[in-house]
Amino acid sequence: MKKLVVLSGAGMSQESGLKTFRDMGGLWEQYDVTEVASPEAWQKNPELVLRFYNERRKQLWNASPNKGHFGIAELENNFDVTIITQNVDDLHEQAGSTNVLHLHGELRKARSTIDPDLVYTLDNCELKLGDLCEKGSQLRPHIVWFGEAVPAISIAIRIVSQADILVVIGTSLVVYPAASLVNYVKKGTPVFVVDPSKPSLYSENVIFIQEKAEAGVKILAEELKKMI
Repeated sequence: MKKLVVLSGAGMSQESGLKTFRDMGGLWEQYDVTEVASPEAWQKNPELVLRFYNERRKQLWNASPNKGHFGIAELENNFDVTIITQNVDDLHEQAGSTNVLHLHGELRKARSTIDPDLVYTLDNCELKLGDLCEKGSQLRPHIVWFGEAVPAISIAIRIVSQADILVVIGTSLVVYPAASLVNYVKKGTPVFVVDPSKPSLYSENVIFIQEKAEAGVKILAEELKKMI
């Protein structure tokens, strides 16, 4: 089977009703989102940060995968699919995708503030002050905040460099280091971009599908059939 790598962003989940930071106009209540999604915010007001992510988690608890997610999952019937997602939701997994790498963390998980290897899956949407890991430290959202390193980026680079086909969907490719991943694709590799905005992509062999995720993935699937 050919190795198909999917790089997905916020546009992938928009049609499931999940708001992006841009949907919020850069603000959450009266706060700039960067003020509630950074290590500095956590040090200054952890309760506010927890409330922000609790509200995002409630939104996810009520969301379902859209046809785009299911369409990507179905590609596993004919390709060796790996998804590298900038999204912190688990809608790809809910749709049936079996190999998903989360670059920016996972909303349904929390981790220890003293041992980053201690990661827990939450059984509800609330994470509160006083919720501790087994070593007795406060749990924090398992999210890569603004200003933090992206631990999985080296794994993502290796995956992209091995791709036979690359699909970029629902991302404007402006957030680094994720946006740099397209630079690691092998020369001559077909690249499909599914996004209504037609982001700038400096790569050869690019096929643009200017649609949102649900409609775009349907067109993508038809194009990929020609490559089986």
